[in-house]
Amino acid sequence: MPRVGALINGSPQDAQSLVMPFRVGLGDEGYIEGQNVAVEYRWAEGHNERLSSLAAELINLRVAVLATLYGASAALAAKALTNSIPIVFLTGGDASELGIVANRDRPEANLTGVSGITDFLVSRQIGLLRTLFPNGRSFALLANPASANANRLVQITQAVAKSIRRELVVATASNESELDSAFALLAERRPDGVVIPTNAFFLNARKRIVALAEGCKLAAVYDVREFVEVGGLISYGQSTDRFRQVGVYVGKILHGATPADLPVVRPSKFELVVNRKAAKALNLDLPAAILSQADEVIA
Repeated sequence: MPRVGALINGSPQDAQSLVMPFRVGLGDEGYIEGQNVAVEYRWAEGHNERLSSLAAELINLRVAVLATLYGASAALAAKALTNSIPIVFLTGGDASELGIVANRDRPEANLTGVSGITDFLVSRQIGLLRTLFPNGRSFALLANPASANANRLVQITQAVAKSIRRELVVATASNESELDSAFALLAERRPDGVVIPTNAFFLNARKRIVALAEGCKLAAVYDVREFVEVGGLISYGQSTDRFRQVGVYVGKILHGATPADLPVVRPSKFELVVNRKAAKALNLDLPAAILSQADEVIA
């Protein structure tokens, strides 16, 4: 039975939203966990400093394929440790800009996977804030400086804000205590709304982040629906199909494909989720332009 390593910069509590579609993708290629494939999971729980040692554990197990389910930091940690074991990654930012692969159409060495498209997402997320606050003067971004995609994300968001003549306030946090400082800054600067991207730390701390945003009376647009499910206002981002695609690629490699055979995929499925209760708490009337496009409205 082949053995697959799954390096996840998240918590087991979040397994449902990413491991289940990953298993579906494996199943699409004829592999059922526990029947004809074994999967070894390692969870970094939002701590980037753990990724290298966890990747080393999986490599020492001589896994046939290593899947880095979530974030560029996990992919880069695995890439630094092996050039022989195939790696299937999933990133929020652009994989070529992040130095994970040079050629998305024909990946080199032992890596392929699913690459994010930060510029597209940021433009849409800022656009949602602009629809909410057409006369707003400033928006904000909460960034995690420990994320490999942080600098590029800030640059892109600044460019989008400048293009619509809005000031951008950047707050940063990479641990729990810094979250308090970041939201204290936002409370002082009082932007009209904030974009909060997804990384492993933010996802693990999502209940606290949503509560802090609500405490500041700050409208927030998130990357993933998990924030909206715990009381966040709006999410717009890639669907869970990206995790399924990682499973599909792992299955194809188990069947004999090499990473160079499998072009890096850019997601094509996105979803908009809106929380009416959160809008009411902020005294916001959700525009019809947003409600009509929503894939789901949580009452």
